[in-house]
Amino acid sequence: MTDSQETEHTEREGSSCTPEGPDFLTLEGIIEATGEIGHLNDLVMLCLEKEGGFTNPAAYFSVVNPILDLLEAEIRVQCTSAMSSEEIRLVIRTWIDHEIAKLQ
Repeated sequence: MTDSQETEHTEREGSSCTPEGPDFLTLEGIIEATGEIGHLNDLVMLCLEKEGGFTNPAAYFSVVNPILDLLEAEIRVQCTSAMSSEEIRLVIRTWIDHEIAKLQ
């Protein structure tokens, strides 16, 4: 089995987020693999609401991009290749919960 086939197989089976650690996938892939996309969307919507709502695409991206950058940094700092999908999910969930609490 090639590396890409092994990665695809591991992701399909859900045994771990990645075989080589959290930096192997894209941020989008990690969020999807951990099932935190809806939770992240809650944070994005709250941030947009605090900034006056969705006014145009540029304003949307000016809110969303910093959130994604901070989340990616958190994943890179907190996650290791030895962590399971559930452990990575908890890192992401905790970070999102903390960011939501700061806004409320």
